Amino acid sequence: MKVGVIADDLTGANASGVKLVKQGFQATTIVHSANLPANSYFDAVIMDTDSRYIDQTIAKQRVRRAMNELVAWGAELFTKRIDSTFRGNIGAEIDEMLALLPTDAISVVMPSFPDSGRTMAGGYLLLDGVPLQETYVSKDPIAPITESFIPDLLTEQTTHKVGFVQLSTVMKAEPDILEAIQSEINKGHRVVVIDAVTTEQVENVATALTLLKQTVLCADPGPLTASYARAMLQKEQQNGTILVSVGSATSLTGEQLSYLIDKTGSTPVYVDPEQLASYTETWDEEVERATQAALDQAKSDRILIVTTHKNGQKLVPLKEKAVVEGKSADALAKRITDGLATISRKLLTQEQMTFAGCFTSGGDVTASVCALGRANGIALKDEVMPLAAYGTFDGGYFDGLPIVTKGGLIGDKKAIYECVKFIDQVTIKTGG
Repeated sequence: MKVGVIADDLTGANASGVKLVKQGFQATTIVHSANLPANSYFDAVIMDTDSRYIDQTIAKQRVRRAMNELVAWGAELFTKRIDSTFRGNIGAEIDEMLALLPTDAISVVMPSFPDSGRTMAGGYLLLDGVPLQETYVSKDPIAPITESFIPDLLTEQTTHKVGFVQLSTVMKAEPDILEAIQSEINKGHRVVVIDAVTTEQVENVATALTLLKQTVLCADPGPLTASYARAMLQKEQQNGTILVSVGSATSLTGEQLSYLIDKTGSTPVYVDPEQLASYTETWDEEVERATQAALDQAKSDRILIVTTHKNGQKLVPLKEKAVVEGKSADALAKRITDGLATISRKLLTQEQMTFAGCFTSGGDVTASVCALGRANGIALKDEVMPLAAYGTFDGGYFDGLPIVTKGGLIGDKKAIYECVKFIDQVTIKTGG
């Protein structure tokens, strides 16, 4: 998928380009009046029109020329990079781009850039918590901004009706966001302004936008564009299943799994650890049951979660079971991790499924997966976050398959989700 971005200044173009690179795209910026690259390996081009402070008519001419060049280059997804303080010919340039897109196209305007202190709540754009009109931009010598309510400010700049989705909706689930956006479209609003105060909210909006039937033109300082481009590429490529194998019993792991489930909509396959903590036939029976349950679940879930951790579940009384079975408590604990690893191996070696990678939580589970998969080890390549590593299996059944490993007590509630997202991004970069 090729992404074409039009920016009104070079610094902004570079900022958007870097965000796309972090999502796995090969991006380049093109200075005003320069030719597009002859190199074929770029899949994101950000064109600077140098039009922030020029006459509106000339700005529209430059945008039209840039759009035509991007179309000739083969761009499939178009976005507009806007200034995070809302300076420039924003409405006019959005209008020009919409005029060259399909007649059902809409523009979603999201000025928020939370990592840079730009947030929007109630339609008001805030810079480090201060309304736009009370900051330095109100004293801009060329184009001072004297209005903080973006829907009104944009209404003065565009020929289209402007809709608005407020923060209370953005804080809900993605289906609610989608419904609200569709409602604005149904009202005839071809430009829709959306609140956001966190990066997570920007990402949620981006995911919701992929479910719209209309062509979407993102207009933002970079975060929405990058998230939307990544989400659209993932939807297009359908990179294969990601196996999430979690054996850690910590409460933090429970929080991380809950967050992952909420974000992905996946239904976990729970493995009964008490049945695995045994050298009797219950071990084999539980392995087979869970494996089949996971295969069935994989028909509907791309993120396949297999775990022995279930909220409210009591810890297995290993010492008591050890007396009954005549084994040590440590030996029974290893039977649990070996069982989860065996289920993982059975899934990863299924011929009817394609895996993009896997995530394991807990050193014992990771070691068992490597041993049962006959891997020599893990070829380390990057750090996802402190104490969470990315690499590929070295040798064995899963040779070359991406894997991210993390300890059970590592990270905040988003940690497993971020690790899974990292695998997706790696898959995009390597082409599947």
